[in-house]
Amino acid sequence: MEYRHEWKFEISYLDLLVLRQRLGAVMRPDGHAVDGRYHIRSLYFDTPGDRALREKQDGVSRREKFRLRYYNGDTSLIRLEKKSKLAGLGSKETVLLTREEARKIVEGEIGWMGSDARELVRELYVKRKIQGLEPRTVVDYTREPYVFEPGNVRVTLDYDIRTGLGSTDFLRPDLVTVPAGETPILMEVKWDRYLPDIIRQAAALPGRRAAAFSKYAQGRIYG
Repeated sequence: MEYRHEWKFEISYLDLLVLRQRLGAVMRPDGHAVDGRYHIRSLYFDTPGDRALREKQDGVSRREKFRLRYYNGDTSLIRLEKKSKLAGLGSKETVLLTREEARKIVEGEIGWMGSDARELVRELYVKRKIQGLEPRTVVDYTREPYVFEPGNVRVTLDYDIRTGLGSTDFLRPDLVTVPAGETPILMEVKWDRYLPDIIRQAAALPGRRAAAFSKYAQGRIYG
């Protein structure tokens, strides 16, 4: 498993306007973006005792969370992802699911997962059986992504974070979501072994320091 460096910054709308200009001058938009952005819907899993939520809130150095995700309302391409954290570094494992596989996972039809050829699917099956992992809440947001090949750098601007409250109806296009409290705009900077100076300078914001932020935790703001 390869870990990447990751910084998160809470920024203002004015910062967003400035960063769009700076990042657009030195980076290229992610090829999957439409008009420079895309919509993300995620369904997060947690234990009955909210282990993933509590570990995030307590700042546990080594932790993980599972989620399902798709983009721009396209349920023909759904991802099962495992995000891991270790001492401030992050990694992500991903496999593709069909819409029917995702439906079964959401609705608790998991028997098939134990013998699936994909290791990540089998791992989620085991942890659902042993830890009681279950779908917990939907989180929606809009992302503006930028990429830079040297250093494998990715900078994203995320906003309009919304929660489905206790709903797990991940595949329903008309699912009602609500603003997840007073959510900030976020800038995330991710890279491998080095962060090129040109990107470091483009993303620099005086007075802003990297801080921990979890969209899942924000999506659970109401319980």
